[in-house]
Amino acid sequence: MKPARLAVLAIALVAGGGAAYMMSGDEPPPAPVAQAEAPPPMPTAEVLVAAAELPLGQTLQPADLRWQRWPQDAVAAGYITRSASPKGIEETAGSVLRAGFLPGEPIREQKLAKAGSGFMSSILPPGLRAVAIVTDSRGSNSAGGFILPNDYVDVIRTFRDEDASRGGGEVQRSEILLQDIRVLAVGQLIQEKNGTNVVTGETATLALTPSQAETITLAQKVGALSLALRSLADSGRGAEPEAKPQADAGLTVVRFGVSRQQGK
Repeated sequence: MKPARLAVLAIALVAGGGAAYMMSGDEPPPAPVAQAEAPPPMPTAEVLVAAAELPLGQTLQPADLRWQRWPQDAVAAGYITRSASPKGIEETAGSVLRAGFLPGEPIREQKLAKAGSGFMSSILPPGLRAVAIVTDSRGSNSAGGFILPNDYVDVIRTFRDEDASRGGGEVQRSEILLQDIRVLAVGQLIQEKNGTNVVTGETATLALTPSQAETITLAQKVGALSLALRSLADSGRGAEPEAKPQADAGLTVVRFGVSRQQGK
């Protein structure tokens, strides 16, 4: 073999060996990744909650309740915890709900009436009295039967004007007796159930102050009472200023079944 070819072959072998050496070299190890420490577990407590939607007035059964993990910092006063009441389900069962609960909502002792206590007295706000008035089951004096528990109404009194009737004929008057009164129950119903839109009953139970209770009781003896449903936007506004009567306002006289406007 000629010396020139030997030289070229030697150079190629050296170059190939150098390339092989360079490629066979190990890569530098990657930089260590700093691992964040896992946060400590959040302290929790077992809280008694509603297992399903519970309506107002329902008597609690053990199946209606369950224990649920709750953040310790979010446990408010009034919650029933398993650490404080290990037999909370058994002790709470039999109570009557003074307010409704949503599924998973913590049970509060303030919203419960113990078994054997009067339910209506437990839901009645302090300082008020529950007074029932007679209504028409057809709804003719109760907004067509659309008045439901927890609605607000005005109480209208219709009565015979004795002074105006002395001149002959029958003179009837109407006046708003009380305004913005909360309805506690209609008949024996204390809440709307199963999507019911129309509820009729023989009585409507109202939440009244002692003086209002006296007024309503007397008004039932000397006249007829009707309920006028208030708008939800108007509820809680209290009594509205009464409009001043017009100077030319007259009386409606009903004589032998015929009504006639009579000026003053």
